[in-house]
Amino acid sequence: MATTDADIPAGVLAKLDELASRRADLERAMGDPEVLADHRKMREVSIQKAALDGVVDRYARWKALRAEAADLAEAEASGDAELAEMAAAERPAVEAKASALMADILAGLVTAEDRAIGSVILEVRAGVGGDEAALWAGELLEMYQRYAQKRGWSFEVDEMAPAEVGGVKHATATIEGEGAWSALAHEAGVHCVKRVPRTETQGRIHTSTATVAALPEPDDVMLEIDPSDVDEHITTAQGPGGQNVNKVATAVQLIHRPSGVTVRMQESKSQRQNREKAWRLLRARLYEIELQKREAERRNQRSAQIGEAGRSERIRTYRFKEDIAVDHRLNESFGLTGMLAGDLDGVAEQLERAEIQRRLEAL
Repeated sequence: MATTDADIPAGVLAKLDELASRRADLERAMGDPEVLADHRKMREVSIQKAALDGVVDRYARWKALRAEAADLAEAEASGDAELAEMAAAERPAVEAKASALMADILAGLVTAEDRAIGSVILEVRAGVGGDEAALWAGELLEMYQRYAQKRGWSFEVDEMAPAEVGGVKHATATIEGEGAWSALAHEAGVHCVKRVPRTETQGRIHTSTATVAALPEPDDVMLEIDPSDVDEHITTAQGPGGQNVNKVATAVQLIHRPSGVTVRMQESKSQRQNREKAWRLLRARLYEIELQKREAERRNQRSAQIGEAGRSERIRTYRFKEDIAVDHRLNESFGLTGMLAGDLDGVAEQLERAEIQRRLEAL
């Protein structure tokens, strides 16, 4: 769809200039010896730059096309009949290219911030349904692990509380890779399963749930936390029932006093690793709160066309008898077997397109 100059929302060109400047800063950072020596930091900077490359490069081409169109318009008014005729013949095609390119730029612009986030902290918790809910939560965790493998992302379990019957009571995993946040952001919410549980003797179908939270993990630039606002407690790891499972104090609990957000990490036997993971989780949760504030402000200005993907919203129902998974935001069914095997691209792409359209209409 083409876009005229009048269709370009106010402030968009300033935002594009800002993104171009940001990419230039990232390019300089990639040559910084300190960044080059830090593998994790280099990966973060590379992902952020890659997320900006497309929209910034297209913006540069758009400016070149607009300059060419302006030169042709000037030639039309030059008084030279032959030159004016040639310019008049060429200018519509150049302007059409610029218009189509700007429409593409706008779509990239509303997703640039998402694509700059290269790491997602995924939390899966058993919901209603007892043992069956724990089994279902474990299957969802495996589904996301398979999806990450198919996409070439890293998948690391940070914390897990296994259930006695199998599955998990809750688990936290970090998924890193380009496009991870854009693809997984819409997985947040309640996932319902309808099937005959293993313990059901009468063959009756039960409904159980698991809750998924997808938290974007920001870098230090995107979110600053004052360390003086955080209380840190070091304790021994706790097992089922609250008993200590080791004698060495390695578990780390962080309390962010201004927000009341509390995180605890004890999976690793290393206090240093638990502290690092706890801080990453704390930053992700505080960043999620900030994103929710921004989204609330946007909702005051328009009516959302897609579900909020909040923790309390039922987003998908997996019906084993029919071998389908129904996404309630799209009102569409997908193959259940494939989805559990990690084939989530189909539903992820449709949800991304719906979100892009919503954001464009909100500009």
